[in-house]
Amino acid sequence: MDNLWLTISAILVLLMQGGFILLEAGSTRMKNAGHIAGKTIFTVGIASLVFWAVGYGFIYGDGNPFIGMADFFFGNYADGVGSVDFFFQLTFAAIALTIAFGGFAERGKLAAYAIFAVLFSAFVYPLVAHWIWSDQGWLANLGKQDFAGSTVVHLTGAMAALAATLILKPRLGKYDKNGKVNDLFGHNQVYTALGVLILWVGWFGFNAGSTGGVADAFFGYVALNTQLAAGAGTIAALFLVWALNGKADVPTTLNGTLAGLVAITASCAFVAPWAAVLIGVIGGLIVVVSMNMFDKLKIDDPIFALSVHGVAGVWGTLSNGLFATPELAEMNGGLPGLFYGGGFEQLGVQLLSVVVCGVFAFVASYVLLLITKGLLGGNLRVTEEEEILGLDMSEHGSYGYPETVKSEKTSTQTGS
Repeated sequence: MDNLWLTISAILVLLMQGGFILLEAGSTRMKNAGHIAGKTIFTVGIASLVFWAVGYGFIYGDGNPFIGMADFFFGNYADGVGSVDFFFQLTFAAIALTIAFGGFAERGKLAAYAIFAVLFSAFVYPLVAHWIWSDQGWLANLGKQDFAGSTVVHLTGAMAALAATLILKPRLGKYDKNGKVNDLFGHNQVYTALGVLILWVGWFGFNAGSTGGVADAFFGYVALNTQLAAGAGTIAALFLVWALNGKADVPTTLNGTLAGLVAITASCAFVAPWAAVLIGVIGGLIVVVSMNMFDKLKIDDPIFALSVHGVAGVWGTLSNGLFATPELAEMNGGLPGLFYGGGFEQLGVQLLSVVVCGVFAFVASYVLLLITKGLLGGNLRVTEEEEILGLDMSEHGSYGYPETVKSEKTSTQTGS
């Protein structure tokens, strides 16, 4: 039953890729929709092969506190249990990569996706995961608490996305010559909302699946905390953006949902339900503030990966150091949080992990992107003409919405 539950959870996490396709496609313009869908699928394929070849070994293979050095090209027909765990861990690696690609949206070359998918899946994500989730990892040995990946998956992916968006620079038309922000609206809020719902459902594989089994039904408690934080993040973001702008902006509200989910990912097995609500509320509030902050800094983040996965991931990691209960800390590792008499020790470990992992993921990704840039003749970005045309046509030769584009061309030609 434990292995069946873990396999079902892995399938739920894999299904989250469908949520990311709808979320990113809906949050960007129609002329890039087919490209977004296609590159998501093919980079998951790359991540799968790289994780099989070296990624899993770098994380869980016998090695040292900084990297694993065994179990490469994983596979043994007699070790079904190990294969189940491998499949589960692979889906997490693929999610981190998809988050990282948020920084490429609407302007990155397809070849850049392909090369960076290999490099990130081999040399960035596995090292962070080894430090925190391997029994040998140096942060794990300090008692770092990250139950399902606020740091390992979300912050790591977001820091890679930050490196990408800084190197690629903003999309055409995002900021005018005076620095004024122009909204490049996504083309389909229904897609975005459906994507968020799929991600919400898949998150129960992410969080509740990380219990690794069904004994005592503890996964139900983790699911409860996950649901409460997601709901709280949604409501908090809705009311804050409504208060600030006088309108209940739909995309911002949806990002509040995701921020609540990201924030509870680290702490879902460590905190009481009331704390899960508070963690979700704060996640929903800070994502609104963060989205505005990045715009003011002229950092173009089309799907708000930096705010949703980065800022909320930091908050989620730190929240363990505040709210982890003594009983759950004893059950799942580490020490109680500050508000439960644990002092600052656990909070200090959480803060250390955020700084070290965040800096490493950013610097490593930046360097690997520069290497990728060199391999592509000095440019990760499509030409201005190709960006205006749209990546569907310039990178793939066909539109994601061919009938719609054809009808628009016909209307223009006939003067109607």
